[in-house]
Amino acid sequence: MRTRPLKVALLGCGVVGSEVARIMTTHADDLTQRIGAPVELAGVAVRRPSKVREGIDPELVTTDATALLKRGDIDIAIEVIGGIEPARTLITTAFEHGISVVSANKALLAQDGAALHAAAEQHGLDLYYEAAVAGAIPLVRPMRESLAGDKINRVMGIVNGTTNFILDKMDSTGAGYQEALDEATALGYAEADPTADVEGYDAAAKAAILAGIAFHTRVRLDDVYREGMTEVSAADFASAKRMGCTIKLLAILERAADGESVTARVHPAMIPLTHPLASVREAYNAVFVEAEAAGQLMFYGPGAGGAPTASAVLGDLVAVARNKLAEATGPGESAYTQLPVSPMGDVVTRYHISLDVADKPGVLAQVATTFAEHGVSIDTVRQQGKDGEASLVVVTHRAPDAALSGTVEALRKLDTVRGVASIMRVEGE
Repeated sequence: MRTRPLKVALLGCGVVGSEVARIMTTHADDLTQRIGAPVELAGVAVRRPSKVREGIDPELVTTDATALLKRGDIDIAIEVIGGIEPARTLITTAFEHGISVVSANKALLAQDGAALHAAAEQHGLDLYYEAAVAGAIPLVRPMRESLAGDKINRVMGIVNGTTNFILDKMDSTGAGYQEALDEATALGYAEADPTADVEGYDAAAKAAILAGIAFHTRVRLDDVYREGMTEVSAADFASAKRMGCTIKLLAILERAADGESVTARVHPAMIPLTHPLASVREAYNAVFVEAEAAGQLMFYGPGAGGAPTASAVLGDLVAVARNKLAEATGPGESAYTQLPVSPMGDVVTRYHISLDVADKPGVLAQVATTFAEHGVSIDTVRQQGKDGEASLVVVTHRAPDAALSGTVEALRKLDTVRGVASIMRVEGE
């Protein structure tokens, strides 16, 4: 066993970073045995050096992350700063100085993953990022390595714990959106500004990363269609229950039937209660992968939090450290297919549409004619009326999203349609 330790620079020491440091210290002997050499925390870059960080030697703390990376003895950098800058510059600096990188930065990888992979390859170094998607759930490495010989056709998952907690509370207690969000905030599941979660930005970044891995093509954050879940209502859940469904914010990645393109999207959707994702409760994450040879696989577990995310970071640290000792690198970017990402209008799925209409003869026929004119076939219709007003709920057969959008635009122009109360896709059937 090698006795000279591999030296690690920790960039960021918030909730995740402090947990990484703790585990590196308390499990030092086990990590040494698993890697084949000691790993030593050689420096911790932070913004506020005066903050007390229990278990971390104050002598290791610095505000100059760049100098830490350039000092010449660092083998591996762990980046848990988040955001685009200074993380991007620091990771690039690490590569330029022969340092492999473990990152948990989903936003940066979704935006600039191709450039970072290219830099790592240029310098013969590793870029690992299991913690960037779904916290502690082993997902990135199984898709990059275990399924490398298979063909993945579809990935559908719950990849944001905050939104799943909110939707689960709305489903199980009948709470409205704001009430459920307030509870999530009080329990620490939601940030003071929950926009990144509830508007789907966080899930979209993860979707871009997973799509690139699944389909061996480059998918950027801008390629991912995104809808938030702030408009989901108690009425939507009531309709879902009548259909034997629940509602989840899903990331859905699909290879086209002809194999010539892919789609990537994040939005709320109704899914049958019989689908495995329907039973994912509280702030848990789960990802359903459909592969040609392996069939259907599901990965499930805590998707966020200091300890779960640190677990994924440490798993990457062990893998990268072993590669360092072997003077080798793990798998890098695989983008050989160069498949185009099709627009949302090309996606084919089912829809649940709730309309507020006038309660008088001929309205249903007029609505049905509008659907037919746009090539959208109706599966079921439910109508309830009172005092001259009515609610009309239409569930369609599978149709292109563009056709559905055209239908809704035409419905809004009808004199008998007072409003489109909600539109939701139906998935997982």
